Amino acid sequence: MLFDPFDFIIVGAGLSGGVVARELAETGKKVLIIERRNHIAGNMFDYHDERGFLVQKYGPHTFHTKDESLYEYMKKYGEWEPYKLKCGASWGGKYSPTPFNFQTIDTFYPEKEAKILKSELLSEFPNREFVTVVELLEAKSSNVRNYASFLFKEDYAPYTSKQWGVSPETIDVSILKRVPVRLSYKEGYFDDPYEVMPKDSFTTFFENLLNHPNIEVRLGTDALELLTLGTDRFLFDGKEIKQHVVYTGALDTLFEYCYGELPYRSLKFEWFYEDIESKQPVAVLAYPQEKGFTRVTEYKKLPYQNIRGTVYAVEYPLAASYKNKLEPYYPVLTAESRALYEEYSKLFAKFKNVSKCGRLADFRYYNMDQTLANALSLVKRLKDTL
Repeated sequence: MLFDPFDFIIVGAGLSGGVVARELAETGKKVLIIERRNHIAGNMFDYHDERGFLVQKYGPHTFHTKDESLYEYMKKYGEWEPYKLKCGASWGGKYSPTPFNFQTIDTFYPEKEAKILKSELLSEFPNREFVTVVELLEAKSSNVRNYASFLFKEDYAPYTSKQWGVSPETIDVSILKRVPVRLSYKEGYFDDPYEVMPKDSFTTFFENLLNHPNIEVRLGTDALELLTLGTDRFLFDGKEIKQHVVYTGALDTLFEYCYGELPYRSLKFEWFYEDIESKQPVAVLAYPQEKGFTRVTEYKKLPYQNIRGTVYAVEYPLAASYKNKLEPYYPVLTAESRALYEEYSKLFAKFKNVSKCGRLADFRYYNMDQTLANALSLVKRLKDTL
């Protein structure tokens, strides 16, 4: 493999790698993207199945942000349509919207108790649309604390245990704060002013993003089979290279697990088609108390597609490991895993011709807009220093 024509080598064709590549290409730099999979778009990859449904291979994604500039960036490479994601949870034969709201209270509490609880929530958290379950567990009102304990016992704890493979007490508190509780009857998973889905597909967005004469993409190529470690530089095919490398993969893999494996969660999907109009009331429905699987995504509703029947995927969380070759999706954030990552990060910092970027490389649970902002920030640093 020849690298001479290129100024940068980017490992990974997901959102981080794609944005960095495009921004560098716009400055006149020639960029090579090396992607292990046989497609671009990373975990945002979507495609039309045999019945014509647009489905997402690696689980549901929507773009949402409070930052207008990030939304404007996405618009440069694709057309987008407003889409309000609605999710829910089901246990004990009852359904509730998520984030949990006042409808949740009405569903699980007698009318008189529900009225008192809603009043105390508004009194203790005035002028708030959202509160975290952590705040509710520490509330002054015993009724509010009991409600939080109910939610924690019935949903947060069992779902967290399945999804992350650890007890809720050891998971980083940021994970528990990702799905707050609403103090109203309003529904919708996000309240960001910009919440959209692509008019065509996420894959089309990536095709446009990478469509530049200074960008070349090589699929089905594992960079780690070419990349080796020198004293203070990365080598490709055993030879020193002039190019700067942007790495978007997991650091433990890069360093051959010299300190041990970083914990990531993977997902297994079981796909189904039914000749019915609708499978469930919302696009994504969580099942905190079911054994094995965590949620069901009905892709006919993500976005809504006017096609006969419906298609959905059942998600089973699993531990990702280089031994079982499962794709790493989510970093498992605990005190121990953060400490282990810091050791890898210090080791990575010793190398001069490489930068890291993205959810896996940064060991962070980024949303899509956070991934975009992080990639743009890296580009700015690269422009300032190289």
